Amino acid sequence: MALIDRSLTVTSYKESPMSQAIFTGWKPEHTAGWAAQPLRITHRLSADPLFSLTTLAGLIDEYPRQHYSLVEMGPQGSNRRLWREGDIGGLSGAQVIDAISRGRMWLNLRNVSAVDKRYREVLDQIFEEVRANVPGYETYNRTSGILISSPNAQVYYHMDLPGQSLWQLHGRKRVYVYPPNAPFLTPEQLEKIALYEVEVDVPYDPAYDANAQVFEIGPGEMLHWPLNAPHRVENLDCLNVSMTTEYWTENIRRAQMVNVANGLLREKMKLAPRSRATSGAGFWAKAALQAGVRRSGLLKKARKAKRPIEFTLDKTDLGRVIDLPKAAE
Repeated sequence: MALIDRSLTVTSYKESPMSQAIFTGWKPEHTAGWAAQPLRITHRLSADPLFSLTTLAGLIDEYPRQHYSLVEMGPQGSNRRLWREGDIGGLSGAQVIDAISRGRMWLNLRNVSAVDKRYREVLDQIFEEVRANVPGYETYNRTSGILISSPNAQVYYHMDLPGQSLWQLHGRKRVYVYPPNAPFLTPEQLEKIALYEVEVDVPYDPAYDANAQVFEIGPGEMLHWPLNAPHRVENLDCLNVSMTTEYWTENIRRAQMVNVANGLLREKMKLAPRSRATSGAGFWAKAALQAGVRRSGLLKKARKAKRPIEFTLDKTDLGRVIDLPKAAE
């Protein structure tokens, strides 16, 4: 994949303050609780020119279409899950950010660390610091994305398969993190997510909030939570910019293999899995089962189709969207 090179128009990584540590408030309790409990840690990314609105507008100007998602969602408090995908049309990056600030949507610049090498260097430094602070915590397949979202926008209750952190850069948001076990997330739900990649389809009950840990985070704060912990996000009344980081470890990889194999046993063979062990003879049998199904291509065919593009941003009335004609069946 070609990398975007805008070194003549934006501050380069080497010229930024990123030669300093990214984490600014790492404490012994963060080392002890990493990956075991939700953690809030301070960082300096929000002050780096690489994450300024001006630089991000330039990034949007040249961002490959296949690597972004523009999503319109319902208002906070709505029981109806509105989720429509759109296109930025011919707007400039600055206009896109302005439109988002006036609307109810979010733009996800997916896998920015692969598209632009400057963000890859930031991502690599983050995980070098994690490894230094949590000895033995080895990660791979790291990715990052940048989320630009409207005032009072929301991200619905969902969970993620890899390890994940949320880095706040501009604005403020409220994050609800729930325990990664029943009733908030059942083994059956986790298995379906692993099989079909439908993270936002996890059922949500407002009564769950009594058991959530709630964090209000602003620029210079990040959150990291246990693997598969369900969460949802509410923006406060301001434009928000965040970065997400995702990664895998050997333990996470093995847990995913078990989720897929258990899902196959439950759905295809009508057998109730009795173990989630990630070692031993039973694990290796499940590893072989899911590997064989992946190679066959059957699992890929079962996944849901890509969402259609239903709207584009209005050039003459920023913040408004224009519905596109539905494609013929």
